[in-house]
Amino acid sequence: MSATTPAIFWPHSEHWSVKIPLKPPHYRMPVMKDKGYVIMKTLDISHIPSTEWENLTYMDWKSGGDTNFAPLASCDGTNECKGFWENGKTDKDAIFTPNADLAPNLMKYIKSIPANFGRVRVIRLEPQTHDQAIRSVHRDDNNRLNPEDEGWVVRMWIELTDNPDSYMLLYDSDENNLPIKESEARVPMPKGAHFVVDSQRLWHVGVHNGNKPRYAVIISTESSPALNEWIKAKI
Repeated sequence: MSATTPAIFWPHSEHWSVKIPLKPPHYRMPVMKDKGYVIMKTLDISHIPSTEWENLTYMDWKSGGDTNFAPLASCDGTNECKGFWENGKTDKDAIFTPNADLAPNLMKYIKSIPANFGRVRVIRLEPQTHDQAIRSVHRDDNNRLNPEDEGWVVRMWIELTDNPDSYMLLYDSDENNLPIKESEARVPMPKGAHFVVDSQRLWHVGVHNGNKPRYAVIISTESSPALNEWIKAKI
């Protein structure tokens, strides 16, 4: 490496994600235990017009790169992106926003998921290379204020635009809550890609190798035996 070549970023012990708890005693789904993520069958979303994500009201909220988010469900039914804990709630029992009325086909599928919803949002991610994306790799604080006798909150993705050269970059965590380089996994993101991630366990970020924004739905859901069986049926 030449003296002028910048070092590739890698999280260290002072990264904010390290402080997020990794193994509280909540119910966790067996289907997620092995890898911390599950890739489900690709969805046929050809019947859903792009207006259902392009015409939504987006908020300037940064997470994992140059992003904007259009809330479909939030803690109070407004176009709010902040963590539910800031309103004294765990990331569950969300209320659908006015954006949801503009996306009837998306919402039909989302409401068919047998789970208690937290944040449901459409992400608009601008293009970013691997080296750019890795600087935003993180774990999610999904379970703050979550009662210990309830289900662990995970996140589900549905890719709305066709980005076959883009991928979700995933790393498992070590005993110090830092990412394990050797555990790297890449989940491709073509149109209709459908996957669920324990995003509090796994470090993650979207690498978007394209020249247009990437759109996807991100759904926070509470783990339960019913959701576990629903996921298994879609693998």
